[in-house]
Amino acid sequence: MADQKQSGFGLWVNQHIMPPIMKFVNTKAITALQNGMVYSLPFIIIGSIFLILGNIPIKSVADAINASGWGAIFAQANNTTFQMMGLWAAIGIAYVYVKNENYEPLAPGLTSAAAFLMLQNLSIDNPLKAALTSGLTDGSMTGKVVTENIDKLPHALQSFLESPVTGVINTKWLGGDGMIAAIIVGLLVGWIYTMIMKAGWTIKMPAQVPPAVSNQFTAMIPSGVILTGSMLIYAAFNAFAHTDFLNWIYNTLQIPLQGISDSFGGAIAIGFLVPFFWFFGVHGGLIMGSLVAPMLQANTADNARLFAEGKLTIAQGAHVVTNEFYNNFINLTGSGITIGLIIFTLVAAKSVQLKSIGKLELVPGIFNINEPFLFGLPIVMNPMLAVPFFLTPLVVAASTYLVIKTGIVPPLNGVAAPWTTPAVISGFLIGGWKMAIWQACTLLISTAIYWPFARKYDKVLLAKEMKEAKQEANK
Repeated sequence: MADQKQSGFGLWVNQHIMPPIMKFVNTKAITALQNGMVYSLPFIIIGSIFLILGNIPIKSVADAINASGWGAIFAQANNTTFQMMGLWAAIGIAYVYVKNENYEPLAPGLTSAAAFLMLQNLSIDNPLKAALTSGLTDGSMTGKVVTENIDKLPHALQSFLESPVTGVINTKWLGGDGMIAAIIVGLLVGWIYTMIMKAGWTIKMPAQVPPAVSNQFTAMIPSGVILTGSMLIYAAFNAFAHTDFLNWIYNTLQIPLQGISDSFGGAIAIGFLVPFFWFFGVHGGLIMGSLVAPMLQANTADNARLFAEGKLTIAQGAHVVTNEFYNNFINLTGSGITIGLIIFTLVAAKSVQLKSIGKLELVPGIFNINEPFLFGLPIVMNPMLAVPFFLTPLVVAASTYLVIKTGIVPPLNGVAAPWTTPAVISGFLIGGWKMAIWQACTLLISTAIYWPFARKYDKVLLAKEMKEAKQEANK
């Protein structure tokens, strides 16, 4: 009866819940977002290596690296790879969108980059004034004195301090802080470029012209329209809002969205929805990754910057829920954190089915791949394993959030360990030895939750196997 109810519920979910979700996930925009963001991944991972090298967690080694001048070199490498993720996303999203429409995609990708840069003010506040008015880094009263007496300074010095530095690109917006704006720009550029191409508003060259040249003339009108529109948007924000598009998007959309993603409720929601989709046979990691990755990557970039500055604390704005929280805790050893099930199958299982599938899953599970369990055991649509499959990520997400928030372990440092990095090793890379120990604790949590359910399921399978063997022997 319970199985029939579960089957009926599963059928209802597959008929009424999954179709609109899958329709949304497979839209042109979400597909471009999902696949376009992937183009930033090599730069994030390579930049993370430079971040680690510039911030070795051994003081004597770190001091030696900084004294040699290599600390600044590693910082330069990180700032031009990892900290440019917004720019790479803007290019990749427009590129994939137009490519999926079967048009030459490089020109719109570059157009997206130009529009993204055009929509920000090419100036920054005078860094000397910022340093003085912040009181410097030694806690002196210099900043207070300058702030209170700036009108008494010589006019030339006042003008110098008040004048912004112009003709520069503010890299703040090229990284995580510009992520939402990058997504908007990439999607709009891809869509507008495609619409213009479909309308035939292009310069057509004779067939004898080489494609490399012809494609650039073809792109001239759609790119020109988009860049002209970007210029007018910049002018409107500058004249009426006294800011720029990227700054406005950050304050209006990104800060609230990052706040939601970086909350206890956000961690719980992600921890629940990944196994929820998987349970009904839909790739929960892909769906949730498409929806939350931009915010979580922005959180990661903020933490990486704080880590490089030596300010990685909750009090100074570090995030708890980052992309590494998602990859290395919520999806640790695969969706549902099934390491506990692997351990049971290898240590205590008596049924042939569990023992054989456990041996098959061991190596993939070490590298956070658990499709053999999801579809081979199976876990998908299996009511006897539903409770631990849903409960384990929730418990791990909640407990990890709390140990970071309360300072028991430090915030994640922004290093983007590849999602296939084995547990404990990834914990050390993304948060040091305390995080490695906590990650080992989450493996024990998984084992404790899965064990009683796996044992019951094993008894059911063993009884079934013995019955089948007896029937076979009586033939």
